[in-house]
Order: sequence, then C-alpha cells, then structure tokens
Amino acid sequence: MFECFTPQVWVKKAQSYLEKALGENYQSDYIIWDCAAGTGNLLANLTESCNIYASTLDKADVDIMRELASKGSLKLLENHIFQFDFLNDILLDKPCDKHAKNGLDSKCLTCIESKLPKSLQKILSDDEKRKKLIIFINPPYAEATSAMQVTNTGKNKNGVALANATYERYKDSMGKASNELFAQFLFRIYNEIRYCKLAVFSTLKYINSSNFIQFRETFKAKFLKGFMCPAYTFDNVKGQFPIGFLVWDLNEKIAFRKIKLDMYNDSGINFGIKRFYSNALSRGKDKKSSINHWIKQYDNNHENIKFALLDTRGNDFQNQNYISIKSQNFIITAHSIGIYLTKTNIICIAIYFAVRHCIKATWINDRDQFLYPNKKWEKDAEFHNDCLTFMLFHSQNKITSKEDINHFIPFSENEVNAKEAFESNFMFRFINGKTLDTHINKTLDSNIKTKLDSNGLFNDNQLGRINFIPTKPLKFSNQAKAVFESGLALWRYYHNQDFSNTHYEVNVSLYDIKAYFQGFNHSGRMNPPSKIKDSYYKELLSTLNYALNLLAKKLESKVYEYGFLLE
Repeated sequence: MFECFTPQVWVKKAQSYLEKALGENYQSDYIIWDCAAGTGNLLANLTESCNIYASTLDKADVDIMRELASKGSLKLLENHIFQFDFLNDILLDKPCDKHAKNGLDSKCLTCIESKLPKSLQKILSDDEKRKKLIIFINPPYAEATSAMQVTNTGKNKNGVALANATYERYKDSMGKASNELFAQFLFRIYNEIRYCKLAVFSTLKYINSSNFIQFRETFKAKFLKGFMCPAYTFDNVKGQFPIGFLVWDLNEKIAFRKIKLDMYNDSGINFGIKRFYSNALSRGKDKKSSINHWIKQYDNNHENIKFALLDTRGNDFQNQNYISIKSQNFIITAHSIGIYLTKTNIICIAIYFAVRHCIKATWINDRDQFLYPNKKWEKDAEFHNDCLTFMLFHSQNKITSKEDINHFIPFSENEVNAKEAFESNFMFRFINGKTLDTHINKTLDSNIKTKLDSNGLFNDNQLGRINFIPTKPLKFSNQAKAVFESGLALWRYYHNQDFSNTHYEVNVSLYDIKAYFQGFNHSGRMNPPSKIKDSYYKELLSTLNYALNLLAKKLESKVYEYGFLLE
C-alpha cells in the first residue's frame, strides 16, 4: 500500500473547488476530517484549526504533523491529530451492555474505546452535525488482483486490499470494487458516516468502470463539483490515466448518470470539460452493455476453418495495447478474450479492432468505456471496408508467417512481384468477393446467395447474428485506397530485395516485413523506426502511417455516431 502525495497545485485547486461547491466560508461553516492524512499535505493552507481533524495509519506521520503544527506550518490542534486505521478501527466508543446507559467505563474490560477524539465522535453520532462534516481525503491506492501496482516497483501487493475489517464487512455489497482500497474508504464513509460531504481524490473507476457496477448500485449521492488532472503529476504514480477530485453530498441519494469534470493539464491550466457516464455499462438487459459483449456474438470458434485470432481484454482505453490480431495458434492468456477470425466474422472483428485503435489512448480517455453499438453500423458498407483496411495495415496486426500460414496478404503475387506462389490468397479473394467460389465454402448453406443484401454481403440471422461475406469486390474510400497504395509499396519493396544471401519468405505479413527491415534488440523487441538504416523503407513506412492516421480520423466520427463511445 502507498499514498500518492498530493502536489500543492492540486491541493490548492481542490480547496478552491470546495469553496465553489460549499461556499466561500466553508472552512468556518464545516468540520473537515482527513482520515488518510499522511503528513497533512492536503490540509495545508486551511486556517480554521478548531474545525480540522487529521488521522493517519502511521505513528511516524502523526509525529510529523504535530511537529508541523507546533511550528505553524499546519493549522491543527495537537489533539486533533491522531493515529487511526480507518479500514479497521471502530468510529465510536462501544460500551458493554452494563455501561450502555452511562457511556464508556475506562476500567471495563469489555468496553471498547474508539481512537477518535470525543469531539469528533459527537459529530459522527449526530445526524444533523454530520451534514456539516467534510471528509477531505486522498486515500491510499492498492488493488488486490491487478497484475501490476501503480508504483515504481511494478509489483502487486498480494492481499493488501483484503486483510481488513471493511473488506470483510462490505465485500458482498461492493462486488469487484472491494479489491481496491480507495473504494473501501468510500464505501465505509458512505455507509457509516452518512449525510456528510465527501471530497475525494481518486482514480475515476468508481464512476464508470464495469468492475464498479455493483458499487454504484449502492453509492448514490449528489455530485457537486470536480476536476481531473494527469495521474503522473502525483508522486509515486506512473501511467497515463486521470485522477479526479470530486465533491459529493451524501445527504442526497441520487443515482448519478452523467458527470462533467473540468480538465487541467500538468501545468494546472484548464483546457475543457470531460463527461463521464455512470450507466454506460450495466448488468440490466435494458441497459447498454460493453463492446466485448457485442463482439462475442460473432464468436465462430465452432467453425472448422479459422484464419487468425483476435486477442483482446477489458472494455476501456487502458487495455488498448492488448488488442491485436495474431496467428491462430497463439495462446490466449487468462486475462484475454480470444475469438477466431473466420470468413463470416472478419468484417465484425475488423470493426472491433478499428474502433479500439482508431482513437489514441491518452490520460484523458484512459477510463472511457467502449460500448455495445446501435444498429446503424450494419448498413454502412464503406465503414466496414474502412475498418478492414485499418486492421490489415495497423501495427497491432501481428500475424506472422513464422507461426502459421499467413491468410492475410491483401495483394496478389503479381501485384507485389512475388517470386513464388503464396500459401494462401484468402484475403485477396475476400476483398475481391471470390471466397464463395472456393472449396472451403462447401460447408455453407447451398442457398447462401438468396441471403445477399444490396451491398453483396451475406446476411445470416439464423443464429441471431449478422455475418458479412462479400460476393463482389469491395469498394474502398479514398482514405482506404491511400492505405492500400502505401502498403503495396512496402510489400513490393520487400519482394524486390536481393535474397541471394538471406532467406526469402514469400508469405510475409506486414509484421514480417517490418521485422526484416527493423530487426530486434537484445530483449527481443522490434527496433523502433528511429533506428532504421534503410532510408527508403523508412519513407515508405512513414507514408503508410500517415495514410493510416487519416483513415483513423475518418473512422473516429463513426465510432461516436454508432455508439461505440459516448461523447
């Protein structure tokens, strides 16, 4: 477990948002308790010492805060600084049955005394007084089940989020969210310090993550004000994702649906508003679901003839680097979703692939959820073909002839000046609407051509899904044509090399071509373009990437139009 030290730029910004939410006299009108205070950094600049409490897990931090208070650096009273384990310790004194009427007896062995000051306990035990209490925190972060902690070590701290009383008390109510410490803080505050104001720094998972659906079913509150900033501006935090500061009124039980946060860059400059949707993902049948739920309906693993494998996982941008197309014998990991590419689902998987990659992941959109789309995409043939083009030439298409037959060469032997015949010309035939004429279609319905739509695509709703198989050459947009032209130049350049002293692989994929010219470093990673020695290859690759970027920009508007993302 670690606490991410809050930089002063965000401390001051948070205090200004408290003023916007609760009024300019909030320091005198409210009691403030930081129950994860660390060394008190979040309380710097506050002046009403009688109204401020600070607690922390470590005795050493208590000593530091008291020293700072004695020097005037923190405006805190000595007895308002105390050691307290928020996820384990009791909030209020618990007298035994014998002393229940008269209160705690210090000599009683069965009475349990809280570590909280009596003055703070009086506030917590009074419904009206709690309405004037602000829990102002940047709680510690730790996740019990992640593969990597957001720390410098990158090591998961096994069990750190599980070994406490709050977890045991609320794990069933919180669902998967119970694995995260910050969520445990929020859940205990919500359930045991009711009616207060909550002002919290945290990741934004609890707003829109699929793992927090059950959490949100309980956590109902009125959102007042908030902002987001880059996580990497906090000490001990790595990664391109947002940390938000949100102010909630727990007295009003509102199932929030859409939240607007002001965005600040790493210099503290406001540059717009970001919307988050709490109900974008839901377990309810009448609610929108995820893009992974959508693509699973096109899972054709039962088909005998498979051409490649889609490797994917989570529904948000933080999983973007895991989305790839690989040779069909690739082994899927425990955290991945594997779907084989077959003739009937290639277009749908290409759409999935393009939607997940056409918009670059940033710290701003890191938590945005990809959704189950509306049906408008089904009739947009140009969109289908743009996505197919994008998938074929994107760097996350990692099919290689070294692992299996490469079925995804989009050109003929003559077009690329190949010296031998390809093992498979499936993709070239698919693009030209000729796959129904080959022997591999014998298992398909003999009346297949009666199910063609106006675009020459095969629609089959017998299994409750739509499959797309072209029966005439695909028509490509100008942006897609530019990508094909750039890709063709790369394939030709490879096949025109002098292979007298090296191995010639006729079935090369785009990944293989890049590997041939760029090579690999000692760690087995492909060298970056900056280390390319062949200037002409470098120019060809740059041209392809430029064309792909233009195509991605064209696809981006469709992603929102068809509901794969919410604006």
